Amino acid sequence: MRLASLDVEWTKNRRIKNGNKPFCFSLVWMDLPRRGPVALPASGYGFTSVYVEDPQEVGALMELAGRAVRSALDGADYLVGHQLCADLGVLTAHAAPPPVTEAREAWRRRRTPQDSDPHILDTRYDAGHLLAQASRRLVDVCTELQLDVTQPELRSTSMTALHRRWLEKDDATARERISVLNLRHSLSTAFVAARAAGLATWSRPVNVNRILAHGATGAWPWLNSPTFTALLEEPCPSAPARS
Repeated sequence: MRLASLDVEWTKNRRIKNGNKPFCFSLVWMDLPRRGPVALPASGYGFTSVYVEDPQEVGALMELAGRAVRSALDGADYLVGHQLCADLGVLTAHAAPPPVTEAREAWRRRRTPQDSDPHILDTRYDAGHLLAQASRRLVDVCTELQLDVTQPELRSTSMTALHRRWLEKDDATARERISVLNLRHSLSTAFVAARAAGLATWSRPVNVNRILAHGATGAWPWLNSPTFTALLEEPCPSAPARS
């Protein structure tokens, strides 16, 4: 059973119509057995990660997002995300390719899907049967489900400030930190969705950062920084290499 988990980051400007502009996205692929719940984190993952070089590349990002969503609609059993409706909505507001519009329409019909629709699972709205707490923020959902998603990238800063440092000061580390943060969102969402769909389970805390690092070896120097590697010291079952 293949899950494709999408997460999009964007700048926010509510003062003008369609002022929210996407600048980064990731799509995680995760394969799980069809025979029933598998104990995680015994699963590898693959991923795509895209980040603009400058604000004028939104069109190029949109084209790549369209390809990624098309591959998910055609090749995955589930397309999942946390507040997936918002991610697809921001993409749609910027002349999104047809696959994004198709996915957004499928999201709206996800409770009463058509025969041709993919399985859509939005972990902000469709995982309530797992949760006792009121908050549906991804970090709070993960904490309740014993997924350790510690995110040092935002320590003493914000995503907006990091993105500005990349654009204005060419700070590559700032871009790497957002890319890792974005990938963590996609990966942890895939875990929550797998549990919500009855495809996976776990009985003790799962170190998502350790799984992230194992599957993204060599992708970004930030993963080898002392700040990030300090997250990997706590014992956690290891995951196999990405498929």
